[in-house]
Amino acid sequence: MIDTLDIKITKTATSRIDEVDFSNLSFGKTFSDHMFVADYEGGEWKNFQIVPYGEMSFSPAMSVLHYGQAFFEGLKAYKYDDGTVALFRPYKNADRFNKSAARLCSPELPRDIFVQSIAALVDLDKAWIPETPGDSLYIRPFMFSTDPYLGVSPSKTYKFIVLTGPVGSYFSKPLNVKIETKYSRSSEGGFGFAKAAGNYAGSLLPAQEALKEGYDQLIWTDGKDHAYIEELGAANVIFVIDGVVVTPSTRDTILEGITRDTILTLARHWGMPVEERRVSVKEVIETLKEGKMTEAFGVGTAATITPIASISLNGEKYTLPEQSPADFSNKALKTLNEIRYGHKADEFDWNYTV
Repeated sequence: MIDTLDIKITKTATSRIDEVDFSNLSFGKTFSDHMFVADYEGGEWKNFQIVPYGEMSFSPAMSVLHYGQAFFEGLKAYKYDDGTVALFRPYKNADRFNKSAARLCSPELPRDIFVQSIAALVDLDKAWIPETPGDSLYIRPFMFSTDPYLGVSPSKTYKFIVLTGPVGSYFSKPLNVKIETKYSRSSEGGFGFAKAAGNYAGSLLPAQEALKEGYDQLIWTDGKDHAYIEELGAANVIFVIDGVVVTPSTRDTILEGITRDTILTLARHWGMPVEERRVSVKEVIETLKEGKMTEAFGVGTAATITPIASISLNGEKYTLPEQSPADFSNKALKTLNEIRYGHKADEFDWNYTV
């Protein structure tokens, strides 16, 4: 655990906030004034600093550039009407961050250091948190290996950095997606459950090909037979079939999404039946054909809850019913926003006040 007094703070000489058009925010293109940086050396975390956001210099032999020992998290901060600032479920992110660290042979970061470093940074740059409904401050903690060494072995040194930036909606409309039957995001025994940089690098080509075919995103299937649904792009996927909330059960090929867990918690709280299990491609297509699937949507930190308008398989398109305010996904999104922005009692103790 670190005390905020142990963080050396160097403030920027001139804020860039007046250069930002908060009415037209793109995801991941605008960064706040400061960033948090810490080093892992000699078996311990040290040099806790908040410094002005800017470029850093590294050795070209730095091991992460050659062997990909890098992973990250994503969470958000929200501002209440009275100015209170809250992080949404940061300790869940801390746990998942350390799960990624263990799989990628990297040092774990104590949960309190993870949360306190983010809280201190967000508090310093809280003026950057948008006040427009639906907008938020995106937070990107990440770790990477830094040994200047070309041997294939775990690094002995690492950096932990946190960036923040104001964001609007990730998707602007319901998605037309395809079920992927050629490429795989992950495989059994791999690290699909970790937020490893390599997972996202491998997804770029299939995603680009899907865009060229006219789809907004793709649904990943298992790497062995492409017979089971896994994820939607960089998010988890949830279906409502015959009134039951159905989602692929997590495994070493599927990320344990925090938004996923949040939505399933709300469903159970409302008395809706929830099934976490293997979901076959065959079942998805059959329930679409029979009209039993009434909703399909992606859930994730960036996407929050994004509805799916159609699902295609091998060029054949199946359209879902038009959205209704009474849909489970819309009700869940409304409730989630009310909690995150402080408009509704946080009975689940999800918000962490900065």
